Amino acid sequence: MRAAYETTTPAADPAGAADGVRPRRAAGRTAVAVALILLLVAAPLVLGAYPVSAMTRILAFAVLVLSVDLLTGVTGLPTLGQAAYFGAGAYAAALTGIHLTSDAAVQALAGLAAGLVTAALTGWVAVRARGIVFLMLTLAIGESVHQVADTWSVVGAGNGLAGMPPITLLGGPPLTAAGFVYWWVLAVAATVFAAVALVVRSPYGRTLRGIRDNEPRLRALGYRPALARYGVFCLAGAVAGAGGALWAAHARFVSAGDLGFEVAALALLSVVIGGAGSLWGPCLGAALVLLVRDNLSASIGGHGPLVLGLAFVAVVFLLPRGLAGLRAGARHRKERLP
Repeated sequence: MRAAYETTTPAADPAGAADGVRPRRAAGRTAVAVALILLLVAAPLVLGAYPVSAMTRILAFAVLVLSVDLLTGVTGLPTLGQAAYFGAGAYAAALTGIHLTSDAAVQALAGLAAGLVTAALTGWVAVRARGIVFLMLTLAIGESVHQVADTWSVVGAGNGLAGMPPITLLGGPPLTAAGFVYWWVLAVAATVFAAVALVVRSPYGRTLRGIRDNEPRLRALGYRPALARYGVFCLAGAVAGAGGALWAAHARFVSAGDLGFEVAALALLSVVIGGAGSLWGPCLGAALVLLVRDNLSASIGGHGPLVLGLAFVAVVFLLPRGLAGLRAGARHRKERLP
């Protein structure tokens, strides 16, 4: 029965496949991805330290947004709690750097593990709910973790956790130049993106989309949606933790504000603006949100939140599928042309 579901779920297009449409699309997407990666790799060679640092923050934040999209867009579980696991990963990486080792790979693994464990401990309660109840539960989880970070002296309480040394790689010298830190963050972010893309396109990813689209049917076919929801919740926590570790590697300072409601709301807003479920769209939304908050806001009298609010309203009414929907709409119009 499962095989029957998996063969009927994807949209079939035999004619397009026969004409070579799908191979051409795949080749085009691959070419675009390679060109984008090359441009990102070359960025520190032509840009100054400040824009490179801004791009590093965007990449780390995009990993957090990717975890939100994995729950909200792919599985249909809107969340406001991923900042908790992002902060857990950031604190774990910072503590590892201060007390154990400055090796960036170890810190990234520590952040990933911290996000995974925190999500595993809290997710078994959250995934029992649906819709608005799930959203409120994740908000409560996020605020609880934020309160712990703001009062726990081990992580600096309200003063934050400072004193993290520069990261190193394979026992080499400290990476103090902005470009080297950027390349490390880019490499990890690209790896995480590829891993999430593989999961989404796997049979397990089809199960997650089945939960989003028609969970009763999935249950009738013999699947266990509760176990699948818990698994993706833990996976999303690990992804968010990895993003937190990258954030700490760049900032070398972590505070309770890095896992507060504002960060969680901005991550969810990035998913809505970019297009839930598309993976690349929310990453583009993350870049737009951080650029407005950190750069444009200063030039318009600090009204960045107002701009983001107006953008959210405009996207909801004009682009219900987000920025990613523009590409899909253009492709459908092209296919309808004689």
